[in-house]
Amino acid sequence: MKITYTARKVNLRDNFKERAEKKLKKFERLFSEDAAVNVVVTLEKNRQTVEITVRDNGMIFRAESTMDEMNDALDKVVDILMRQIRKNKTRLEKKMKSESISDFVMANFSDSDAEDESDTEDDEYQVVRKKHIMIKPISVDEAILEMNMINHNFFMFINAETDDVNVVYRRADGNYGLLEPSAD
Repeated sequence: MKITYTARKVNLRDNFKERAEKKLKKFERLFSEDAAVNVVVTLEKNRQTVEITVRDNGMIFRAESTMDEMNDALDKVVDILMRQIRKNKTRLEKKMKSESISDFVMANFSDSDAEDESDTEDDEYQVVRKKHIMIKPISVDEAILEMNMINHNFFMFINAETDDVNVVYRRADGNYGLLEPSAD
């Protein structure tokens, strides 16, 4: 795995990087050597945010946590990543060539974790609502305006400039994001 660190408004110490590498080493069996791991640490108002994104073979795992201490946030993010892998282990076994996902899950989760996560063991996702919407070509600004008017956190539309289906969404920091389709 190739680990990249990004620090925003904070200086990363070597002991943090060593700790992150030690914790991420647990995931080496699951991902290929070409897996790209991006660790972003941000300091805002005396709160440390650690975000880890793992990209491997077209799959993306992402987790984020904000705490008073950088190391606590790192521990929480690694736990969230483990839960994501555990929750989706059946699908991952089908998609990845690694036969050790079950071994990994068993080695990294205690029985109490399994009890806490028992409702997420389902092999199938359940769609509880299906909604048909009419989408029309509009600008990104118009899409954000419509999203705000209906008080949603996202809005799907056809981008008038590109004729592609796009999604605008409200980010946790209050800004907006745009999802555009890409073949890469």
